[in-house]
Amino acid sequence: MMIWILLGAMFSAGQGARAQAPEETLPYAVNWPSGLGLGEAVITANKVKNAEGAEQWRFELKLDASVPGFTVSDKFRALATAEYCSLEFERDIRHGKRADRERIIFDQAKGNAVRETLEGGGKSEFPIPACAKDPLTYLFFARRELKQGRLPAAQPVFYGAAYAVRMESGGVQKIRAGDAWVETDRVLVTFKGPKADHKVEAFFARDAWRTPTLVRIPLPIATLVVELAR
Repeated sequence: MMIWILLGAMFSAGQGARAQAPEETLPYAVNWPSGLGLGEAVITANKVKNAEGAEQWRFELKLDASVPGFTVSDKFRALATAEYCSLEFERDIRHGKRADRERIIFDQAKGNAVRETLEGGGKSEFPIPACAKDPLTYLFFARRELKQGRLPAAQPVFYGAAYAVRMESGGVQKIRAGDAWVETDRVLVTFKGPKADHKVEAFFARDAWRTPTLVRIPLPIATLVVELAR
């Protein structure tokens, strides 16, 4: 569940044609509404090449957070083509004493994927649509679409099972970011699937790369705030 909450905030990289998006490292602070720190997260994008020399993207999200008596240490990694089609997705989740490691290998040419549990064993195969995406790859793709002045169509995103993801425009809004007011695009992001049903509010600065600046996450106990930490 945590990745869907955080990724609602962290759309990163992407512009126009292939090879024009920047490599990035974006740090975020995760806070309670009072401003009390809950944890921090970092998302990165790096260009790599496969054995044949084709350009690919490698994405990573790391999260460290804690509340009294409970710690969270999560890592998510993805490998995708230059066109933002998933090749691999791996999650390594540590919530208190619970550990969960899983990998999905996407075969875009054959239209299927293999899901493998790395702790405890087990494999399963399932069909995927053309240019299927994992959560990280989808978010990088989505920012490219925002940069081009459009929202991505609603589509399944694969985090083990398929999750329905939809984005809605919330118009232009000025928000406080640090010591300045920033004009942003407000976007409402909905995630629905077997283990998540969330709608978060994200704000993207209207700069050259639509830098993700702030997200508000409504939860039963409070509305968490994820804010760019630079």
